[in-house]
Amino acid sequence: MFRADARFRLNPACPACGFAFERGNDEGFFLGSMSLNYGVTLVVYLLPLALLAYRGVLPVKVAAVLAGVGALGVPALLYRPSRSWWLMNYYFFLPQHLPANGGTGRAGPGDAR
Repeated sequence: MFRADARFRLNPACPACGFAFERGNDEGFFLGSMSLNYGVTLVVYLLPLALLAYRGVLPVKVAAVLAGVGALGVPALLYRPSRSWWLMNYYFFLPQHLPANGGTGRAGPGDAR
């Protein structure tokens, strides 16, 4: 799904089957993966840090530094999994959009319903 020479670049299509990952004029398609990435970062990383700081387990300054570093680092680490998870969830819930099932790969005119 991702290019081997770049961490944050998506292949235009699957090298094995030719399925197009790029959605053409559907710029907002992967906005869901960014939301998923943000939610995981918030719930799994930032919320526990805030609770540890609130309870006095971590000093507030240490928690603030860790939160700042993690707010940038965790989404970067989860970039590939979140894009993959989003694509998997989309086609899990809307399998009729898959070209193998008679769809065009996206919702719209001519797609199998």
